[in-house]
Amino acid sequence: MTSKGLQRAEEIADEVFFPAAAAVDTGEFDPVSHLDLLAAEGFYGAAAPPDVKSVDIPDFVSFLRVLEPLVGGCLTTSFVWVQHHSAVLAVAGSQRPGIRDRWLEPLCAGRHRAGLAIGAVLRPSAPTSLRATAVDGGYRFDGEAPWLTGWGLVDTVFAAARDASDTAVYALLDAQEGATVAVDPLQMVAVQASRTVRVTFDGHFVPEDRIIGTAPREQWANRDPGTLRGNGSLAVGVAGRCLRLANAGEELFAQLDDCRSTLDNATSPEMPAARAKASEFALRAAATLAVTDGSRSVLMDHHGQRLLREAMFLLVFGSRPELRTELLGLLARPRA
Repeated sequence: MTSKGLQRAEEIADEVFFPAAAAVDTGEFDPVSHLDLLAAEGFYGAAAPPDVKSVDIPDFVSFLRVLEPLVGGCLTTSFVWVQHHSAVLAVAGSQRPGIRDRWLEPLCAGRHRAGLAIGAVLRPSAPTSLRATAVDGGYRFDGEAPWLTGWGLVDTVFAAARDASDTAVYALLDAQEGATVAVDPLQMVAVQASRTVRVTFDGHFVPEDRIIGTAPREQWANRDPGTLRGNGSLAVGVAGRCLRLANAGEELFAQLDDCRSTLDNATSPEMPAARAKASEFALRAAATLAVTDGSRSVLMDHHGQRLLREAMFLLVFGSRPELRTELLGLLARPRA
């Protein structure tokens, strides 16, 4: 049975997001009103515990289903919005006094909107780019968060740094430049209006009451493969919109369903392959749309070129060495 949350997400995607997607992509339309609509409809609490959320999205699988149409409507808006939920989940699970009471309800209502700066810091195979040092009253953050989406659209940053023992320190920071925080806007081939930046911290003090929690290396490293699941839904959402626009046949829609099922059923070790399968399929679906629509697909006001750029973006977004290996294998595979 389709939940009311999913039904409403599909309506928003088709009636509000998609008609404006090209204008958002070129910067002619600011997506802030889209984000305001999601907040007003309760979607900023979509991943929250049942006692807090105000939208009919009963579980995580349902949340992923809601993500697909929103992404297919406007990847830029959804890319900003979806990263907010990492802060919601972290705050909901925090054991530190006062964190849940102070932050959870405002985050779920969208009065506080969070960006995410943890990805490159918490990859087990890579050295950290952001260090945490314990000091009186809290921590000092030094280094770089190479990707932070939503600068100017969020007021809070859910950040992670690692200390000398590789313990992760999770914190909520103010999304403000200052003497110890500098941002460098990034120029990207897609979702440029997401306002993605590189953030540099230089002796930035984080008070104790902004620390959500800490986790030793074995804990945060074991969680990493699971983060690929949500990212896979971005590819499924883009692919689904491409197939609809191309009036694709049943075979391609069956392949889309297979990608979703593979993601749903993958274990942690299997998740890189499942994510690669979805991302590669999104690229093929976007290419199908471009070929179906012909030469007009190269025009900048045409959805084909935008969705093809977005599919390429999703090939490398949130990448990992094992994911890259899986994708290169798929792209090199002979086809009948």
